[in-house]
Amino acid sequence: MASTLRLEIVTPEANAYSEDVEMVTLPAIEGEMGVFPQHVPLMTQIVAGEIVVRKDGKEIYLAVGDGFVEVTADRVAVLTDMAIPAEQIDEAKAEEARKRAEARLAETLDDEESATVHAALARSAALITVKRRHTNH
Repeated sequence: MASTLRLEIVTPEANAYSEDVEMVTLPAIEGEMGVFPQHVPLMTQIVAGEIVVRKDGKEIYLAVGDGFVEVTADRVAVLTDMAIPAEQIDEAKAEEARKRAEARLAETLDDEESATVHAALARSAALITVKRRHTNH
């Protein structure tokens, strides 16, 4: 039985992460989901939140946006609009993006604009939450 699985996280900009890992926790649409090697194959949506990667006994944290995940026995493939390691998050920029999104919600928006603004708000909230949770203040 394999002790690792390949985690690949792809965004429109780049291949954000590609490593063999011991476990990954995902913000699935149904709730937080842990994936170990030899997991049952599945496909599901992920929501803006945090991916926790366990590699070499240490945890790595990434803020992610909405997307999809495909799980097989030896691979987890994530396609998302954002994936940023906690240590690379600029909290001030994320807070500014959150404020801009909240201000836009006060405007009259059509359905498409509203969905775009809500997605931006969810991404900025995920960034802020992950950064604050994993930064020593």
